[in-house]
Amino acid sequence: MTSNTGSALDRRSFLQYLAMLGVGSRALLSPGALHAASGDLLSSVPEIKGAWDSKFDLVIETFTKNFTDHGYHGDVGASFAAFIEGEPVIDVWAGHKDLGRSVPWERDTIVNVYSSTKTMTFLVILVLYYRGELMVDAPVAKYWPEFAANGKEGITVAHVMSHTAGLPGFDHPVAPEVLLDWNAVTTLLAAQKPWWEDRTQSGYHPLTQGYLLGEVVRRVTGKSIGTFFREEVAGPVGADFHIGTPPEAQARTSDLYSDKDLYSDKDVIVSATPTADAPQLPHEIFQKRVFDSHRWPKDFVNTVGWREAEIPAANGHGNARSIAKIQSVVACGGEAHGVRLLDDKTVKEAFSERVAGVDLLYGRNMRFGLGYGLPSDAAPLSPSESVGMWGGAGGSLVIVDRSQKLAFSRVMNQMRPEPDMIPFHMAAAMYTSLGLSQAKL
Repeated sequence: MTSNTGSALDRRSFLQYLAMLGVGSRALLSPGALHAASGDLLSSVPEIKGAWDSKFDLVIETFTKNFTDHGYHGDVGASFAAFIEGEPVIDVWAGHKDLGRSVPWERDTIVNVYSSTKTMTFLVILVLYYRGELMVDAPVAKYWPEFAANGKEGITVAHVMSHTAGLPGFDHPVAPEVLLDWNAVTTLLAAQKPWWEDRTQSGYHPLTQGYLLGEVVRRVTGKSIGTFFREEVAGPVGADFHIGTPPEAQARTSDLYSDKDLYSDKDVIVSATPTADAPQLPHEIFQKRVFDSHRWPKDFVNTVGWREAEIPAANGHGNARSIAKIQSVVACGGEAHGVRLLDDKTVKEAFSERVAGVDLLYGRNMRFGLGYGLPSDAAPLSPSESVGMWGGAGGSLVIVDRSQKLAFSRVMNQMRPEPDMIPFHMAAAMYTSLGLSQAKL
């Protein structure tokens, strides 16, 4: 496998970031055959189970430090996996399913991965696009006529994918239980007026994006997005990932742990009474409007109702292996594991920039392709030229690198406060192990 040299600007930005993390100049460990984890390599707890190519010992060391070096917010249970050219090179897990550290995280443990789910929803749309069953630049209303209401007739599928549709939240607060009612939510969104008109302006859609794309899938195929994903993607690939987790998988599903309610007032730093020396920033005001429209208590995501519902932007359940295995099909140009889902032209288009600029919710420069986030100075997670990525609240991560035919993922059950550097450390360790950080500037 040959490394991608990338552009000088991208390479310099990435190497500077590696230096900041303190891993960019680390000598590579010698490559070796895939070997089973025995605990001999690392003296620190917990025991790392699974297997990896010894070329990636730095990744395993970094994975272990996620448990030991972050105090109260260190990992409780987690998994990490990487596939290159469709073959696994890392598949490890460690820790426990419970805060009491009495129930081990097993090979088949799954957990809610929040917005890492979005990459599966993007893949479903791309499969239908590749098959000619929908066009990403067609209006959403072509497939979902009711969506044209209130001036939305020109909003395309691609606008929804790139977070420029102007529907990042609800006009009025929605109770957690309503989020489990597909028809109720999609009816609200179909009737709603966009919050802005500029379709080149992104404003991240944390939750609504999944309902919007999922309803397009339902109108095109006659199936819910969870059903289509199971039958046409996860099933054929042989991956244990679910949008709508079945009852038989509940027993091996880990709870997700957080110090606070997701999207609680503490998550969004907005003063109730701004002062001259602490004014509200525009993106903070925007965040509050979005998150105020759909809040839920921290344990809501551990209920059977949440797990069994289909919330395609936020409630996918899986482990690192299942995420990386599915997305490795994308990394390999649309075909891997004996299955063709796309062609390389579609993947290349998905990883091509559709929108760039200061995102209304994040308040920093972001780049989006067809759904997937793209590397930027604000998120230098990969030095490669053709790559898509995203992550979930609390620290899950998926990177899909077409240039290297590489897909890797990390999931966990202990959510960490933002900003969380663990995904950056894992990505840096992965690319350093591949030798990309050694390339000449």
